[in-house]
Amino acid sequence: MWLATEGSGNGNLLMSLAPFLLMFVVFYFLLIRPQQKKTKNRNSMLRALAKGDKVTTIGGLHGTIAEITDDTIVLKVNDATKLTFDRSAINNVSARAGEAKSDK
Repeated sequence: MWLATEGSGNGNLLMSLAPFLLMFVVFYFLLIRPQQKKTKNRNSMLRALAKGDKVTTIGGLHGTIAEITDDTIVLKVNDATKLTFDRSAINNVSARAGEAKSDK
């Protein structure tokens, strides 16, 4: 008789954990996985930066990459102004160095 109660206890344990497992699966597919993809895309964009790329910083500054090292980037804002930023401060790439302008 004690075997029957022990077996039903395992069933109750599994039934009580099922909502938590379901919540974890939902959180994984709705929150964790998309964030991992976004991080992977951002890291690949930062690794692919090259001299001459037109970029925008997180603060909204537009410029062209004049110099690049492992940690820093020097942006040429106009003919006389160059500013140094961390590589992680780049938000997106407007145009790659080798691409032709398509706005004219």
